[in-house]
Amino acid sequence: MKENILGVQISPLNYEQLISSLLKDIDEKRKAFIVAINPEKIMKAQEDEQLKELLNKATYQIPDGIGVILASRLKGGNIHSRVTGIDLMLKICEAAAKHHKKVFLYGAKPGIAEKAKEELIKQFPGLNIVGVLHGYEKDIDIIRHTINEAKPDIIFVALGSPRQEYWILENMNTLYPMIFQGVGGSFDVISGNLKRAPESVQKLGLEWLYRLIKEPWRWKRQLELPKFLLRVLKR
Repeated sequence: MKENILGVQISPLNYEQLISSLLKDIDEKRKAFIVAINPEKIMKAQEDEQLKELLNKATYQIPDGIGVILASRLKGGNIHSRVTGIDLMLKICEAAAKHHKKVFLYGAKPGIAEKAKEELIKQFPGLNIVGVLHGYEKDIDIIRHTINEAKPDIIFVALGSPRQEYWILENMNTLYPMIFQGVGGSFDVISGNLKRAPESVQKLGLEWLYRLIKEPWRWKRQLELPKFLLRVLKR
């Protein structure tokens, strides 16, 4: 049963449960749409009804943000651990290699998806990545044709949020894949173009602090976390 945090639905499933459910979706030919939820998105959704509707239309809203976990605890909820977008993507790729499911990478700058493909195949031998396409292609007919010709079971879309989620919702019913996940900058991280926080920092849920130190201009965005928790408490 999903939790409702300030009007946004959150899935309480952990990685193992999600992978099991996604493999079942593929086998039973059910379209599924994954979106990562963090406090910043929830706060934006308070002022943007269209965004809130978009987030709530997803099949799985993963709790990608320590603030979502804290909010669930404040409410006495059942979301106990983070499910980050990039880690879920990697676990899906691992399962795809094991269960012979086909993957497509769409988005990011030219050359990034190709490099991410190389790295993913190194990490998960046997992974069948049937196609890549950069995010600078504007012709929707070319995009649809390229994806549908490849016939993937799973597509990762790296166009930035919420653009990638709007794109998925608009196009998923005309595309071959069953599983759609918006993955933001994950191709850049996997390809080595961007460095992720050290694992010890990730485990503490302090990736936001690591990014703030690396990118101090983000400080205004980080103010959303205390505002978010205060609003949850008021509710």
